[in-house]
Amino acid sequence: MSGQRRVRVLYEEAQVQARTEELAREIAQWKPKNLLVVAVLKGSFMFAADLMRAMHRAGLEPQVEFIHLSSYLDGTVSSGQVKILRDIESTVQDRDVLLVDDILESGRTLAFAKDLLAARGARSVKVCCILEKPGKRAVQIDADFVGFHTPDLFVVGYGMDVAHSYRELPYIGVVETDG
Repeated sequence: MSGQRRVRVLYEEAQVQARTEELAREIAQWKPKNLLVVAVLKGSFMFAADLMRAMHRAGLEPQVEFIHLSSYLDGTVSSGQVKILRDIESTVQDRDVLLVDDILESGRTLAFAKDLLAARGARSVKVCCILEKPGKRAVQIDADFVGFHTPDLFVVGYGMDVAHSYRELPYIGVVETDG
């Protein structure tokens, strides 16, 4: 019989919001031209929305698009194959693009997206993620803007899920089982 599941807070809501504001200011220092934010669905949707509002407060006027990529299928371990489930509609030709994702782990999804957008003629493609697990990289890619370097734990909340649960949490946590 399985035990009761609870979520242990890893990063409080206030910490996440404060770091998001700092990231927006860091991005503004980049001085992007004709900025297009491309949010990687589904996990980044809460972070991307908060980051867009923070970028506005930092003086930027980005446009936003969404790309839905998957390398996980139904599991919790990357399959190694990235598939485009929904592509962006805007042109990226001669634009600075900021890829926004929830977590940089294996790097396969973000490397795929970065290469795709660069091949389509983006002036530059930078990566921003709220979490990075440095020890899990399977391909060579670095995030340009990182919220938090996190331990090797399966995190949930703030848009991230396990089996479609916990996305609604305003903080980032770890699911723990009692018993």
